[in-house]
Parts: sequence; structure tokens; C-alpha cells
Amino acid sequence: MNPSRFGSDNGGSDPDALFLEVFAGEVLTAFLAANKFLDKHTVRTIESGKSAQFPVTGQGDSHYHTPGTLLTGTAVPSSQRIITIDDLLVADRFIASIDEAKSHFDIRSIYSRDIGYQLAKTFDQNVAQVMALAARASSTITGGNGGSQITDAAMSTDITKVIAAAFTAQQKLDEKAVPEGDRYIFVSPATYYALINSGANVTNRLYSDASNADLSKGFMYEIAGLQIVKTNHLPTTNITSGPTAYQGDFTKTVAIVSHPTAVGTVKLMDLAVEMEYLIQYQGTLSVAKFAMGHGILRPESAIEIANS
Repeated sequence: MNPSRFGSDNGGSDPDALFLEVFAGEVLTAFLAANKFLDKHTVRTIESGKSAQFPVTGQGDSHYHTPGTLLTGTAVPSSQRIITIDDLLVADRFIASIDEAKSHFDIRSIYSRDIGYQLAKTFDQNVAQVMALAARASSTITGGNGGSQITDAAMSTDITKVIAAAFTAQQKLDEKAVPEGDRYIFVSPATYYALINSGANVTNRLYSDASNADLSKGFMYEIAGLQIVKTNHLPTTNITSGPTAYQGDFTKTVAIVSHPTAVGTVKLMDLAVEMEYLIQYQGTLSVAKFAMGHGILRPESAIEIANS
């Protein structure tokens, strides 16, 4: 017989070549769909090394010139932040051949989505934790602005406190000369729907564009000019495990306001997928992996909204 191996690429020797591409594509799709923080902070790719340097510059001043006086230039303060690559993060699944044969549905597609989601979850959690820590950090530049915290004892139970905090956060970012575009507020689903259902002016058409919020559809785009990002990945516990740079007590965190300049990610190995059939185990091992690191860049661009 001359079988048609529809998994091979142009009749190549590997009968699973196209299957792997499909699996990898599903992992990437699931990763991007579940990821909320990737495009909302600074990301840099390096070819080699264990860390990357991010120069941070302050602001110089201006002065009145006295005729005849030599201009020698005004010093601009500068510093740096170093972001180190973490250990390789992997999500691995083993599919026994007998189980795959018995299954009446495509088990690989289910595992591929799960792998993508789990990697996205860890990525988001790490970035969110660093954002909260940035809001607690001092200035990178000596004499500059550090992060900010807006606290209230009823922040997690009174949604009007969160609304007021959003406006205060915008004021603080303005006062620190953080660029006005691309400001985000990250909230949990509970906070998100409480904002929509608050009965406050955020959903009142007299005060808000109809396209910004719709009570009937459970949708809201902005509050106080901050783009709202609903996520399950905000830190809410006291984290004492994992990379030290991401650890902290986040039990009082309610929301995070951030600009892309607040936090950075360094990619050494971007998301990749490997798959291999293991004869000795009679099954297929699928592994998705990446090597990245996250760190604080400009604390003045991050604000934590929390219980006091």
C-alpha cells in the first residue's frame, strides 16, 4: 500500500510535521488570548546573555542666559535598571497512545490550549506583581519620583472608593509628567462588574460616551481616562515562593494603574513548542517553554490602589 501521510510536509519523512505546527499554533493562540499584560509594558528581546540593561534618564533644567556667559551644557541625571532572565518556564503534557486511541475527541487540542493558558497565566502574574512592587518602589533617578499607593480601609468593599482612586491616580501621573497615552487600570472581574453596576456617572450617558460603557452588555472601556483591563491575574495573596523579584504581600491590592514605562520584560527564548513520540513510554510528550525576566523600570509610572 502507498499511504497518504497528511501530517507530512510536502511528502517529507516526518509524518507529524504539520501536526506539530497545528499544535504550536494552538498554543500560541491560547497564550495570546489569555494574556492581558504583554502589550501593556515594555518588552525587549536579547540574543544571548543572562540580563539586560535599561538606561533611565531624568530631566535637565533650563536657565536664563547672561550675555557673554559661556554655555557649557546642563547635566541630565541618569541611572539604569537591570532585568535578569528567570529559569526556563515550561508547561509539559504527556499523552499516552492508548488514551488518544480511545478518546472520541481531539485531546491534543485541549492540551495545547491548556499549555498556552498556563504559560500566559504565569507571565501575567509575574508582570502584575512587578507592577505592584513598582508602585511601592523609590525613584530610579536620585531626587526623582517614586511609585504611589492610594489606600482606603473600604477600597475593596466600596466601589465609589475605587472610582475616586482612579481619578486621583490620573492626577498623580499628570503631576509626575508620565505620558498621557496608554494608561491602564488592571482590575479583577468582581471590581470590573461592580464599576459597571455602580450606578455612578461612569455609565451615565450624560457624563460618558455611549460607546464607553453599556450596562445592558456588561461592558466598560475607560474610567477617568484609564483603559480598563479585566484580569484574573492580579496578585491578591502574600507571595513568598518563586523568583525573589516577584515576591511580596499583595493581600491588600485591589487594582493597579500603570503606564508601559513602569515595567520591562526581557525575552531570551520566546514561546516555543516541542513534541516527540517516545517509543519506550508509548506516548507523546509535548512541551511549551520560554525564558524571560521581568523588572521595574520607572516606578513613577505605577500606582497601586489598595486597602489601608
